[in-house]
Amino acid sequence: MDALHLSDRMAAVAAYVPDDARVADIGSDHAYLPANLILNKRIQFAIAGEVAKGPLENAEHEINKHRLNEQLIPRLADGLAAIQPEDEIDTVVIAGMGGRLITQILEAGHQGDTQYDTIIVQPNLDVDVVRKWFMQHQYAISDERMLFDDGHYYEVVVAQPGSAHYTETELQFGPINIQENGPIWRERWSRELARQRGIMEKLVAADQTQSEAYTNYQQTSQQIEEVLADASK
Repeated sequence: MDALHLSDRMAAVAAYVPDDARVADIGSDHAYLPANLILNKRIQFAIAGEVAKGPLENAEHEINKHRLNEQLIPRLADGLAAIQPEDEIDTVVIAGMGGRLITQILEAGHQGDTQYDTIIVQPNLDVDVVRKWFMQHQYAISDERMLFDDGHYYEVVVAQPGSAHYTETELQFGPINIQENGPIWRERWSRELARQRGIMEKLVAADQTQSEAYTNYQQTSQQIEEVLADASK
């Protein structure tokens, strides 16, 4: 992957960036995403934020390589501290981290009533934690997508200012994912259901049906079954 050729995962994230947005890509690493958006004339300005010097140098190398120094600014800072008022950032991207770290970054950078027009996240796990943060901070989920890339399932979640309430099931599985019942989303949870059932079978064979673990797997399996059934209606 490079700025000219994004992975399917990063291309999915890029697709949600509004045209002409002013973007802060937090944890940008090589700055592939913002560089790609600028090179394709989707946006004119972006910040590539990094908390460590090594990844920042990677971003600087990519920026210099494509001569984007006037449009793509690398910043060494912790999370949203990379954003300065004069940047006039309206879109924040945080991709490729755990959901709990993403929420920590969002929480640390949350200031009063200040909101961004669009926040795009791609958590590697704990997506429900990020959805809950959005709900609690007056952001509504405007779009979601599940994709399969390089042997892994990934979710992209887009949020914009607005009031919304999500059930625990919607936080876990995604309100729009459930509504759209997409094939990759369904495949991902069907595989998880099969995995849960396989573990339960082993617990049955080990005479562990009264164990707490068996009860937990049973409850999770039932929840997945119900969500998949409801999404098909």
